[in-house]
Amino acid sequence: MSGIKQLAGQTIWYGLSNIGGRFLNYLVTPIITYLVGSATGMAEMGTYAILYGYIAFLNIVFTYGFETAYFRFANKDGVDSESLFQTAFSSHIISTVFFVLVIGLCRVPLGDFVGVNGHYEYIWLCLFIIGFDTIAVIPKAKLRKDNRPRKYAFVNIAGIAVFVLLTILFIAYLPGMVARSSSVLLKDWYQQQTKTGLLLIANCAQALVTFILLFNEWKSIRFKLSKNLWLQLWRYSSPMIIGGLAGMTNEVIDRQMLGKLIPGTQQHANIQVAIYNYCYKLAIFITLFTSAFRMAAEPFFFNKSREKGAVFIYARVMKWFVVTVAIAFLFTALFLDIWQYILGKNYRVGLGVVPILLGANLCLGIYYNLSIWYKLADKMKVGMYITLLGAAITFAGNYFFIPAFGYYASAWTTFVCYFVMMVVAWQLGQKYFPIPYELRRIAVILGMMMLLFFIHQGISALTESFAIRVLSGLALFAGFFLYVGFQERKELSGLPFVGKFIRKF
Repeated sequence: MSGIKQLAGQTIWYGLSNIGGRFLNYLVTPIITYLVGSATGMAEMGTYAILYGYIAFLNIVFTYGFETAYFRFANKDGVDSESLFQTAFSSHIISTVFFVLVIGLCRVPLGDFVGVNGHYEYIWLCLFIIGFDTIAVIPKAKLRKDNRPRKYAFVNIAGIAVFVLLTILFIAYLPGMVARSSSVLLKDWYQQQTKTGLLLIANCAQALVTFILLFNEWKSIRFKLSKNLWLQLWRYSSPMIIGGLAGMTNEVIDRQMLGKLIPGTQQHANIQVAIYNYCYKLAIFITLFTSAFRMAAEPFFFNKSREKGAVFIYARVMKWFVVTVAIAFLFTALFLDIWQYILGKNYRVGLGVVPILLGANLCLGIYYNLSIWYKLADKMKVGMYITLLGAAITFAGNYFFIPAFGYYASAWTTFVCYFVMMVVAWQLGQKYFPIPYELRRIAVILGMMMLLFFIHQGISALTESFAIRVLSGLALFAGFFLYVGFQERKELSGLPFVGKFIRKF
């Protein structure tokens, strides 16, 4: 269990970074959804969600997989760590400047395609965000490689705190400040702004502050690129560009396709995007843990790859990962009557997609676990093909079903996509890099999770009582803990405090 304890400790710190940061970020969700409830405002929030989807796509192009390549080569014999950092970081700086200039020159046709309604400054703001996010990637990766999750957590949370504070200022307080102010300049400036633009400005500040806080990690930059090392990094990472774009397609293209394919006016389509986007945020507990785990797991798996019996560590990690995301699923799905109040009233019509998206993200988390085999076996093309398969499902499902079923089509397509990717990754992994996963135990855990969820759904269908729904959720949630404690008592008995309680029980 020592390896799992180490991974758990690092995941906790990365989790604090993600959970603390996301919770700070989620402070703006009720502010936005409660204060921006008009049709025009909701449409603007849809535009913001669509733009952020394109930012996610461009991040893949700008970083071209060098983060994972950095981890891989940091553990290879004969690779100098300083030369590796200088080569990867310098490459990102040079390519980022080039990409920003080229895309900036094409901002007008790109803006028309995206649908910014003449606000071409949005493109520059997005490029600013992408640029600073990109050149912060390798310094952040260095923190993770050096097992410095505390600094990583501080940098992330500080940047997000800046975004949250500015968002609160811009959305909640600035309108009143402008109304009370006698400054003509302030009034003129505010009248030229949109809510989308103000949120992008807040994102720009976040990206800049994050990069500045990483100063100690990048101050040694000398723009020294080792040609041979760069080519090795590129050969390893280049398949991840296509795979990364396909993966990002699975994550965010549904917003773009909703905006294009929903029948009716563009304003109506953007409103549907906003509803779907903010309901998606209620899957926070699974996405938080999955992202925190992914941060800690990638360097952990590479570091453990040389140890005898590493595959047994990977198998045990998978089981406990499934237990944790099952808890996160139930924590959200059983208490959705409470979590709905994070959203403003006009956004709650889409709550039905939340359990579907929770299941989708659970499958995605398991896929991340399974994907370690092709990274360790240097078969990155396999990962690319799997994500391309997922992208094909995403495109087809959204294209054919959005016009009839709206954002429910997007939610179910997301679930099918990640489920298929999970199954294919497992089948190929068992063929080329067998890991003895405890499939029966994992299946029982997931089966119990779904049984408790459907029991709660049945209770909710029989009563509208808020108290009964919440109390039944508490009872079922506690029942899952008792079940896991009983089934895993042998492993848990070796842990301090927990083991003492289990032995008494």
